[in-house]
Amino acid sequence: MGVVSRGATGAVNLPGYTKTGIRKSKTGRWRGAALIVLNIFMIAHIIQWRVVGKTVSPIEPSETMHTLQKGFVNAGFIFFSLAILATLIFGRFVCGWGCHILALQDFCGWLLKKMGLHPKPFRSRLLVYVPLIAALYMFVWPTAYRFFSKPPGAPLVPQFTNHLVTTNFWQTFPSVAVAIPFLFICGFVTVYFLGQKGFCTYACPYGGFFGLADKFSPGKIRVTPACNQCGHCTATCTSNVLVHAEVKQYGMVVDPGCMKCMDCVSVCPNDALYFGFGKPTLLAPKSDAIRISYSLTWPEEIVGVLVFLGSFLAVRGVYALVPFLMALGCAIVTTFLTLKMWRLVRARDLSFYRFNLKSSGKIRKAGWALAAFACAWIFLNVHTGFVRYHEFLGNLAFRKIQVPDELALAQTNPGRWLRPADRENIAEGRKHFEAASNVGLFVNAEALPKLAWFEYLAGNSEQSVRLLANAAAHETGESKALSLYYRGAILNRLGRYEEARISLDEGLAERDDLILARQEKGASLWQLGRRDEAISVWTDALQRNPGLALVNNELAGAKQSLGQVEEANGHERQADQVTPDDPLFHWMIGRCLQDLGMSELAEKHFQRATQLDPGGQLPSER
Repeated sequence: MGVVSRGATGAVNLPGYTKTGIRKSKTGRWRGAALIVLNIFMIAHIIQWRVVGKTVSPIEPSETMHTLQKGFVNAGFIFFSLAILATLIFGRFVCGWGCHILALQDFCGWLLKKMGLHPKPFRSRLLVYVPLIAALYMFVWPTAYRFFSKPPGAPLVPQFTNHLVTTNFWQTFPSVAVAIPFLFICGFVTVYFLGQKGFCTYACPYGGFFGLADKFSPGKIRVTPACNQCGHCTATCTSNVLVHAEVKQYGMVVDPGCMKCMDCVSVCPNDALYFGFGKPTLLAPKSDAIRISYSLTWPEEIVGVLVFLGSFLAVRGVYALVPFLMALGCAIVTTFLTLKMWRLVRARDLSFYRFNLKSSGKIRKAGWALAAFACAWIFLNVHTGFVRYHEFLGNLAFRKIQVPDELALAQTNPGRWLRPADRENIAEGRKHFEAASNVGLFVNAEALPKLAWFEYLAGNSEQSVRLLANAAAHETGESKALSLYYRGAILNRLGRYEEARISLDEGLAERDDLILARQEKGASLWQLGRRDEAISVWTDALQRNPGLALVNNELAGAKQSLGQVEEANGHERQADQVTPDDPLFHWMIGRCLQDLGMSELAEKHFQRATQLDPGGQLPSER
């Protein structure tokens, strides 16, 4: 790592010094206190939301994605913008002093050192670009994609709306069951295998932008002539920066990985380092004088990139559980373990930390232990890759289905609307989702409703109802509400109206604003003979959205059956204004009204559908 003075090589026991003779960092305590306070504020933020029911939206950089994609101006977007602006001026302070993931890594590094294990940095030429590529994917690609895919005349940037306060604080975060392994992998595992800032160096997309902004920053760790190249700064740095070499060559630290933790400044025995302003990294003269010892050869670098990409694609989104950052952390660990296994097989001697993995061509106990862990980890990646492959193909087939939901749900036999291509996609999608479910270790709550829809379109309504119930048991929020809505709609078509009502009520308990569930609930109540309740539910739906064509027609039919002609005519006129002149839409409304016994109004829509369908594409039977 650098040159350590001879006086520092022997063990010493002086106040304010480590056993190696290096001064203890005073700023480390202040930084530790700042990171602890940060985590306390995070916990208080969550508690305040749980108690009050609403709070400031998450102050998390990933929330910026919702600003770019949907125009939601939230606290995360404001924080990320200010953090990048601060980095352009002062350098990468936010990472070192205000990141909860870095706090976790520092804590894990401290634990390892207490166990006598000092995390050794993993150095790669190519994988170091992963954070920047991930940042571009997260924050730039959505805008670029919209530019090429938006309809003509549509704005490139969505209209901005205020989302600084939220009632659903945890909506964009993974569940606790996912958060715990995420923190373990991105904290302890990456620190153990890749060094104390392993996740920051090879996975963090926010760091990709902060590192880029740091190159423009005039704020740098700089040096005075008092420096004698003792190397204490480099030995202390946990960001894997060759501090002593860079200040000698450039007069400042130019590595964008420097997170301005100030430990190097604090431990310098001659107080030769300081934070100051001057020319940025971009204006520093280029030099090849500093030679970095990389952990990988060039062939290993190329193989590592391929392994990383394969692992990332295999893990990301599998079971609809693994988030983007966790997939990046898993992929870099998989890459390290794969290359380490390769060396374990090929090398004559190999060690890791203080453990002797292989000596004189013989694998030792520690080597077998690492091999067992690596094989289990890699096998799990291969297994998730198999599951993800089938999930991907199942989703691809699902997106190709062209039958509108409303038309398919108009009666229990949606097969009449299926084209040959739709039938092929249904068969393919069922095959892939079933393969993923049969070998999967967890339930994919996103795939189950899609498989249920495939089953319904294939004519297996009972199986669809069972799958939707299973999906709802593993979902929360809007996803659960939608599964319960579709289950209730199918139960209505099967004539099981009381079960349908219960399912729809459960869906509305999850999302009170799910208007379609109210329409279906009204149909259930009407079929059960509870007509006043049905009218009340339909009326409530219209108050929330007056433009509902089917509900207006249902209320018109209901009022007509009760002899309330004037009100019936009002709803019918409103329905005529909002009903599109589409033969399939009119046929769907007629079919729903016919099921409710509103035959006169149903016939009107059947006739209008026939008028709009001169080619005779509609079914002859109703």
